[in-house]
Amino acid sequence: MDLFLQNKVIVISGNASSNLLNLFRVLSGEGAIVIITGLIKDTTKLEKEIENSDRNLILTGIKPDQPADCENAVQTIIKEYGHIDGLVNQTGINEDAGSGNTEIFLESVQKNLVQYYLMTHFVLPHLKKSAGAIVNISINSSEKEKTNSAVYAASKGGINALTREWAVELLKYRIRVNAILAEGYITEMSNAVAFLLSKKSSHTTGQLIRFDG
Repeated sequence: MDLFLQNKVIVISGNASSNLLNLFRVLSGEGAIVIITGLIKDTTKLEKEIENSDRNLILTGIKPDQPADCENAVQTIIKEYGHIDGLVNQTGINEDAGSGNTEIFLESVQKNLVQYYLMTHFVLPHLKKSAGAIVNISINSSEKEKTNSAVYAASKGGINALTREWAVELLKYRIRVNAILAEGYITEMSNAVAFLLSKKSSHTTGQLIRFDG
């Protein structure tokens, strides 16, 4: 299926893991221009694939929970490409902790929720121009019982709530916002992300789509 993503500029906020590589392969395979930003630990595999194209870009050393870093990253992208058509928020930390550790709770909110808000905030003016789309990667643990994971589940539950509220708020700009919830990362999720970023899913917004493998 042609998703009509050719030359669409898609920003992925993420760290270098298998899901990031899968996302890059699927989106670039659809003809999209993929920009990856975040605190990327290992870019070796990504760089090998990206060096075959002069269209894609990795912005390393970007702290997605810091306003200045997010703003600078977006400005760099706009200066280089002139527009942004889609955003995938998928970074975060996974700290198992119950309700008794305030420090871990605050860190989890900062890393799992605040950074989703910040990247969206700075990309949003450009998505309004392109009537683009946002896909938030979340996790099923926010809706399932799991021992000693209240902190992580709370922050991910916040992402799900933001997804629904943004979908309503941004509807007037024709911006669609959806979330994918999963237990771990499933390769086929990359295909779902690409679909949700495309106009083929113009009927879909405010949805929490579950993958359980």
